[in-house]
Amino acid sequence: MNFYQIFLPIATLLYLLLVFVLRSVVLWKQTGVNPFVFRNTDKAHDYIGRVYKAMVLFTWVSIGCYSFFPSVYHYLKPIDYLENEGLKVSGLILLVVSFLWTSIAQYQMSKSWRIGIDYKEKTELISHGLFKFSRNPIFLGVLISYLGTFLIIPNILSFSILLVTLVTIQTQVRLEEEYLESVQGQDYLDYKSRVRRWL
Repeated sequence: MNFYQIFLPIATLLYLLLVFVLRSVVLWKQTGVNPFVFRNTDKAHDYIGRVYKAMVLFTWVSIGCYSFFPSVYHYLKPIDYLENEGLKVSGLILLVVSFLWTSIAQYQMSKSWRIGIDYKEKTELISHGLFKFSRNPIFLGVLISYLGTFLIIPNILSFSILLVTLVTIQTQVRLEEEYLESVQGQDYLDYKSRVRRWL
């Protein structure tokens, strides 16, 4: 196994455990609120939640084939002209930056952090820290992580995951903006006028 075959599954597992699972457990213990608010309904918001889960699963398929089943990896149609050390190093850097960026943004969101939209709850509007520069720093961090993964293992599946995740997150962001406008009113409109959606 080469360095990337070892690094990628470990980094991805740590990213999921530390950024999403551990943070969710800590928040639940602090507040008694389950931050995972996607439900099993046919609403657009909950459908997006199922797409997220599928993208995580397919990411693990892509990484698993690359790291543990190299004889199967060619079925994912690697993009040969993107297979170079410079792009792999760039992907590694993006994964590390994404982890740090997302962790900081989650910490700054504190008790307002949720995975999905809790339509029954009004959380505090966060506009400090990284939220001074991006209205959606956590989503931006997630997109950067998928881009980093694609640069390390450029194949048709990882490219498709990146594209689907981009479209899904763009949709989720707009749903969240509608919700925040409805519950935060002018405060959110003022914030929206000052800070760009991404950077």
